[in-house]
Amino acid sequence: MFSNARPGRTLALAAAASLAMPAALAFPAAPATASSASQAQDDLARAVAALRAIKTMSADFVQVDRNGQQLTGKMVLKRPGKIRFEYQKDVPVLIVSDGSRLTMLDYEVRQKQVWPISNSPLGALLDPDKDVMRYGRLMPVRHPDLISVQVKDPKHPEYGTITLIFNKNASAPGGLELESWVSVDSQNKITKIFLDNQRYGIPVSDGTFAFKDVRPRQKR
Repeated sequence: MFSNARPGRTLALAAAASLAMPAALAFPAAPATASSASQAQDDLARAVAALRAIKTMSADFVQVDRNGQQLTGKMVLKRPGKIRFEYQKDVPVLIVSDGSRLTMLDYEVRQKQVWPISNSPLGALLDPDKDVMRYGRLMPVRHPDLISVQVKDPKHPEYGTITLIFNKNASAPGGLELESWVSVDSQNKITKIFLDNQRYGIPVSDGTFAFKDVRPRQKR
């Protein structure tokens, strides 16, 4: 496991773990009326279409834990499969997906962990082969311009949950903008990610998703 030498690293690593832990979208257990079920399917279809309409994207993010502590950083996305979370300068943690693997790097202690992107919650965002329409739980929201989708594996509660929150925005691909998500781990620790300054269709080179390995090179 990663050591937690500084508060900033602790927050960043907690968020990274919530991104990397496997999960699957689950059907709601509660019964629904025909009209509400139809609306839920429509909203889910809109959210899926909006995700698939994103080709490239960048955004600033603010990460907030349950105690209100905050970290900031930059997110860059390129579909299919690539994403990069770079934290503020005093937090030596990086999260990168190269299209197949999600890698979490801690440069302070020179450690890394790797997960298949297809087994992570980010698979719904990054993997074009993910048939999200087969699954999905629409969560109740108070504002008519918001759509909330909960990500959870009922067979593996130890994986925790992630809830993706979309805001209706005609200028965003598909008319919906991913504006935040909330992750809750198996110990009920809550992490919130808020996105801002989203930009779409920007040039993003594959080199953006390269990274310096945490392990030092062996001298010959």
